[in-house]
Amino acid sequence: MTAETHLQGVEISAAQFFEIWHHYDSDGNGFMDGKELQNFIQELQQARKKAGLDLTPEMKAFVDQYGKSTDGKIGIVELAQVLPTEENFLLFFRCQQLKSSEDFMQTWRKYDSDHSGFIDSEELKSFLKDLLQKANKQIEDSKLSEYTEIMLRMFDANNDGKLELTELARLLPVQENFLIKFQGVKMCAKEFNNAFEMYDQDGNGYIDENELDALLKDLCEKNKKELDITNLATYKKSIMALSDGGKLYRAELALILCAEEN
Repeated sequence: MTAETHLQGVEISAAQFFEIWHHYDSDGNGFMDGKELQNFIQELQQARKKAGLDLTPEMKAFVDQYGKSTDGKIGIVELAQVLPTEENFLLFFRCQQLKSSEDFMQTWRKYDSDHSGFIDSEELKSFLKDLLQKANKQIEDSKLSEYTEIMLRMFDANNDGKLELTELARLLPVQENFLIKFQGVKMCAKEFNNAFEMYDQDGNGYIDENELDALLKDLCEKNKKELDITNLATYKKSIMALSDGGKLYRAELALILCAEEN
């Protein structure tokens, strides 16, 4: 079955959802935008008509919002709101504890239990299991393993079998994912280390809230196209959620600002 055929389904399985996403995110950048988005909308309408199904209210609202927009952009979360996907899988994209970047950062700290800067398959499985339990849903371990494998395939952009912060952040709605903005301002390891030492003004090995404030203000000034200084408080709050009691160490800040491993 093709991705277009899956769109005709009354209920879409987790595996089919992945195939649809993979098909329409043709450049693999983690979003549907431009022609990709327009192709999806057109083929969704055609598939539903062919199956003798009306657009659902969610689909109609989606088409109204993005159908005539050439600069629209959606992520996996937005797609999950539109397609009639199996209920338990959908919970991962509608969970209350991932409504903001700050919530997401706190969740990341909890599940990156070894502070490796990555979440591996076992850590991801624990994360998904906890989300389901919070929603009072119990599923068999085999189903949980299936979901874990699909999520890894869906989010693991570089196919290394584990998820980086920016990869898992695609669980956030596009408008909440401030990490998208920081993709364009990441530094090489040497630049990052120099910046860390410059803004760690007292040389104590970590950056506190005031030092981060100074760093972010300078970044916003230098990168006005990518970063909006009016959102500085939000950036700061979200990044400080990675800190250890107000102490933001080099490894945690590197997740946001360093383009390569130190």
